[in-house]
Amino acid sequence: MSKDSGSIRPSPIAGKWYRDNPVSLREEISSYLNTSQQKIEGKVIGVIAPHAGYRYSGITAGIAFQPIVNQNFDLVIVFSPYHAYHPAPLLSTEHQAYATPLGKVSVDHQLLNSFRQDYENIFNTPLVQITNDGEHSLEIELPFLQCGLKPGFKLLPLMIRTIEPGFIKKIVEIIFNKVQMKRVLVVASTDLSHFYSEKEANRYDATMLKAFESLSAEKIYETERDQKGFACGAGAVMAAVELTKKMGADKVQILHHTTSAEETGDLLSVVGYGAAVILQTKVQGV
Repeated sequence: MSKDSGSIRPSPIAGKWYRDNPVSLREEISSYLNTSQQKIEGKVIGVIAPHAGYRYSGITAGIAFQPIVNQNFDLVIVFSPYHAYHPAPLLSTEHQAYATPLGKVSVDHQLLNSFRQDYENIFNTPLVQITNDGEHSLEIELPFLQCGLKPGFKLLPLMIRTIEPGFIKKIVEIIFNKVQMKRVLVVASTDLSHFYSEKEANRYDATMLKAFESLSAEKIYETERDQKGFACGAGAVMAAVELTKKMGADKVQILHHTTSAEETGDLLSVVGYGAAVILQTKVQGV
């Protein structure tokens, strides 16, 4: 580990992408979590949530996280994109914890180190662990987890820069073999189409959300590859559906869709946001 590995990652987006006052931030997130209480039939194993500033996608994110409010987990695995260029297909953090205005979220470094060893043995390349990064898409989910879940969970943060199904399935296999005895929530951080008209965005987003419902990394990959739908975190969602399937998931339930036009009024260039949960609806072995 580097000399930075014992440090806390400071938030580069608090006060910009979301409020930096802990009282008002908690109140805001609580209002989002109370936006909708939809009927969920099954055990929630995963959540798919957007990652724009809360002004734009907070309501949608709240709908995604509402089904797991007050639940207990040992570990939350957050798959996200990494928007800055980097040659590595997968990145994680060197820091021991992420800081938000609501406190610290501890990284499960014992698990991360174990994952790193297997990753490096399989791919014969180092796992890139970064410090003081500016990536918003992973951090933006953390205040929802801090407000929604019971305290005590640890974090496995993984930022994915590829949509290659074979690679994603290999990293999922490594993770699954290490977390089977833990109470795990999987979170995929993604927005949908970017900068199309509202009409085009609705069409593209409906196709991508349908791909999410397939519970298939290949279907999501094909939708992105063929430009029939778009998700900036397509790789993150692919990893989430493949991992949750191994954990018993058999259904993705779409909860909500909107675009930035809801906030801006601009119908000519919008960003799409979706909320979904990944469920186990059947008793295993039956």
